[in-house]
Amino acid sequence: MNDQADDADSGNRIQSVENAFNIVDELKEQGGCSVSDLARTLDVPKSTAHVYLQTLQDLGYVVQVGDEYHLGMRFLELGGHVRHDLNVYQAARGEVDELSEAVGEVATIGYEENGMRVLIYRTEPISGISDNAPTGEFTHMHWTALGKVLLSRHSNDEIRDIADRVGLPEATEQTITDIDSLLEEIETVRKQGFALEDEERVNGIRSIAVPIGDVDASGNAAISVAGPKHRFSDQRIEDELLPELNNAANVIELQYKHY
Repeated sequence: MNDQADDADSGNRIQSVENAFNIVDELKEQGGCSVSDLARTLDVPKSTAHVYLQTLQDLGYVVQVGDEYHLGMRFLELGGHVRHDLNVYQAARGEVDELSEAVGEVATIGYEENGMRVLIYRTEPISGISDNAPTGEFTHMHWTALGKVLLSRHSNDEIRDIADRVGLPEATEQTITDIDSLLEEIETVRKQGFALEDEERVNGIRSIAVPIGDVDASGNAAISVAGPKHRFSDQRIEDELLPELNNAANVIELQYKHY
């Protein structure tokens, strides 16, 4: 992070804004840190790190606990506002709750933004087991069943562009990291109308996802159920989980038209 010329616009990027969000990202990754730790990690003077942290604290986006600074709840307010404005969230959340209760597994709503899968809602019954991913989490789309469904709504050229922009990193040994293999997988998703995730993001976790029809013009959405691999046999997926998912998706699409 460069502490000089903070207010200058360089290549249509305002350095001071970029610096502030680099600090926000670092606080998220570290789960909070001291001025000294932040300065060392970002390679800036302690005085510079302190000024940024103090500014963010004054604005309510950072809180100080002892010698450490942490992200504040103001971000939750902003995220909640953004999610509340998504019609697909309003139309789908109740049905996803019912889906989760019916199958006894984690049920989620995924949304696409900037080439990534965003988890905009999840519900976990008592018997549900998953990777405990937080609502609002961004992940690469090729890692998850939700993401594969979202990718299937794109042309192959668009998928290549997304892969070039955000990459195809590995999450587990099962992750698809080759673009040609990914395109083959996505073609299968298009033909069968659903996507499977088989330990491609978290070992021991399997998931199945289906698309929600045309939603917000700015993106597309999908729903999924996830759980431990031993409970997600091919037979159960075919006989129970896929029919329940498709039924939920159909209801959501009908409800969406009223928003």
